[in-house]
Amino acid sequence: MAIEIEDKFDVPADYELPELADLPGCAEAVGPKTHQLVALYFDTPDLRLAARGITLRRRRGGTDPGWHLKLPKAKGVRQEIVHPLTRSARIVPQELASLVLAYTRGAPLAPVAELDTRRSVVQLVSGAGIRLVEIADDRVKGTVLGDQPHVERWREVEAELIEGEEKLLGKVGKRLVKAGAAPAESASKLSRLLNTAVSVPEIGLAPTKAGSAGEVVVGYLASQVATLLAQDPRVRRAEEDAVHQMRVASRRLRSALKSFKTIVEGTEAVQEELKWLAGVLGEARDLEVIRERFAHRLDTLDPVLIVGPVRTRLSSDLLDAEHEAYDRIRETLGGERYFALLDALDDLVATPVLTKAAKKPAETLDAVAAKGWRRVTRAYAAAQAVEGADREIAMHDVRKAAKRARYTAEVLGMGKLAKRAEAVQEVLGTHQDGVVAQERLAAEAANARLAGEDTFTYGVLTGLERASAERAWDEFPGVWAETSTAVETLL
Repeated sequence: MAIEIEDKFDVPADYELPELADLPGCAEAVGPKTHQLVALYFDTPDLRLAARGITLRRRRGGTDPGWHLKLPKAKGVRQEIVHPLTRSARIVPQELASLVLAYTRGAPLAPVAELDTRRSVVQLVSGAGIRLVEIADDRVKGTVLGDQPHVERWREVEAELIEGEEKLLGKVGKRLVKAGAAPAESASKLSRLLNTAVSVPEIGLAPTKAGSAGEVVVGYLASQVATLLAQDPRVRRAEEDAVHQMRVASRRLRSALKSFKTIVEGTEAVQEELKWLAGVLGEARDLEVIRERFAHRLDTLDPVLIVGPVRTRLSSDLLDAEHEAYDRIRETLGGERYFALLDALDDLVATPVLTKAAKKPAETLDAVAAKGWRRVTRAYAAAQAVEGADREIAMHDVRKAAKRARYTAEVLGMGKLAKRAEAVQEVLGTHQDGVVAQERLAAEAANARLAGEDTFTYGVLTGLERASAERAWDEFPGVWAETSTAVETLL
């Protein structure tokens, strides 16, 4: 797996590469070296991958033959996942096919195009021999496969960052443009080829009035759906922070649908499914968080206080449970219920049921933010009316209300309000984390006791977690007073 950062340029047939070795940091230009590349591209019959800017190919020739899956991350930046060549040229390796399930949703993958490229490569190298930027001058023959194949020929230049700084890539681009190149109109060779021969489906987004409440809400929903989809392949690979980001996207979507129900109607069923998905993701995330929390506690603890195989129970055992949770996540992400939710989310942003209020100016949504904060204050008042353990439970409702108020404020670009709501959420979250950690330690200590192990260290850790939870609980009144005063000036 690698991150690919490159700029693409359209050039005329008689284009000549300019001098580039004199750019700052470069010592010489090595090459050109020529390769012949033949790539077979795969997609669903209705081109669902192409619609999302995703490419999946089997390529022969050059320095990196194999199966390549490229997932867009940002403009000019893609994540590339490589798999060795397989004996079959027309069956996509299961590992890669599973990574695009959120887009294919069970539809078959088959060859849709072939690119035959004669590539001339020049590398810009530093004085220390480090490869900085690679410039590929490609003469391409592209064929759209089908009953009546369509053939296109063109020339293009790619400048890819290898080890240098991005500002160097920008200087290379300026030099190429000055010599007659133009920024490419298409994000990839495949998209260029397909757009000239077939109709690539567009990602639906409901038309809304500029500056309206509907535009703000639908735009936000679309961005969170895109985030959720982008995290799906990363979750399947158990990449760092991926399950957290996917769960946050599902929570943000559900919160927005609740908060802006006066703008978008009829989303109750989608909200329930988003809650279900967040719950599935939550098991692995919670195990990940508490495992890292205990590891940090043990790393900072005096070694004389660590007695028995406590590290094993609080690391390896939890990691095994985490792996099992990821297996359940992957099973869920390959199921029809999940695919149905993704279809519903696509429909939500393409054809939402908008109310008359959606046509009103975006400024009218400020009232939703004020309503969200009133929900927090009501939850706080209700919590103060009860005592003991019941108050702790009620304060959890305050935390959830603060999180929703924060998400609502973020939708509306009300950064200061979002930070104030986050402050309430964070201090209560610290308390809740300490409580949950104590419960987990009690369970692990019970298992250790049954195995005849010393449980002294579990008691030490429990004391630390209790102290952390109590500090947060004691800090909260001050945080609440400061926050309440500040919010009055914001709303």
